[in-house]
Amino acid sequence: MGQAWGYRRYGGPEVQEFFDRPDPVPGRDEVLIRVTVAGVNPLDHLLRSGLVSGLDGGRPFPRVLGMEAAGTVLARGEDVDGLEVGDAVFGFALTGGGTYAETTVLPAANTARIPAGLAPAVAATLPVAGSTAVDALGQLGLPAGATILVNGVGGGVGLAVAGLAAGRGLRVFGTGSAAKRERAEAVGVRFLDYAAGDVAAAAGELVPDGFDGIVDLVGGASLRQVAPLARDPRNVIAVGDSSVVELGGRPVERRLDRENLERSARLALDGLLAPVITAVHPLSDAPAALATVESGHPAGKVVLKVS
Repeated sequence: MGQAWGYRRYGGPEVQEFFDRPDPVPGRDEVLIRVTVAGVNPLDHLLRSGLVSGLDGGRPFPRVLGMEAAGTVLARGEDVDGLEVGDAVFGFALTGGGTYAETTVLPAANTARIPAGLAPAVAATLPVAGSTAVDALGQLGLPAGATILVNGVGGGVGLAVAGLAAGRGLRVFGTGSAAKRERAEAVGVRFLDYAAGDVAAAAGELVPDGFDGIVDLVGGASLRQVAPLARDPRNVIAVGDSSVVELGGRPVERRLDRENLERSARLALDGLLAPVITAVHPLSDAPAALATVESGHPAGKVVLKVS
């Protein structure tokens, strides 16, 4: 038996609870891992709320929260290639398996070995925040010297995008609340405060010819405010708001396979992709960790240290 944190029905924070469960049994093409670190993401509370129930794999309740983890392989299902018992790994729990737990199963195709020298806490941030940054910038394909605006730069994905873009020689601008300024500027961002007036006008004054690319992490009205600042509408990439197509832009094209995880890990090991971890909670403090992310105001990446 191991402890897990999840929910027995859809709803708000009031449906969350700790419970004991037997170790899951890995099925075909799955690995059972002992979780070392789990990442905390906005998608976690969206799944709990039932707003994106199509992504939960149809598993019965209770369901365990969490979509990304780093840990050690305890057992393999049939037809698993490239992963062995005892390997240090990281990956996605794509079908609602949950990672806020002492043990969980991960699809082998969405799991990769942690390279020597990469901390498990960093590896646990790569499946969602890190690889999203890699995908968004890969989709844009901007050359060194190009300008990029990261709308909502202060969160885990935004800081990863900004840091990776700066490392590639792009001129990085970012929007966010005043509390996010210091961390954003530390990774090379020219920062624009949401509350300091018309952000779109201020950004337009800084880059009057328009941005070569925009990565949006906010969506909604904020996306619509900044999208016209792109020189080419197709170079507006939105993470989480598919209505960007109505503006001529594109949703981020996610690659969740092992190859992309390995690419993200190499970038992290080389210091080119450096997720900013701002809070590490024990599993027992999972409610507070998710509440921070659900508030919409986390500065950087929040993780749970499980074992």
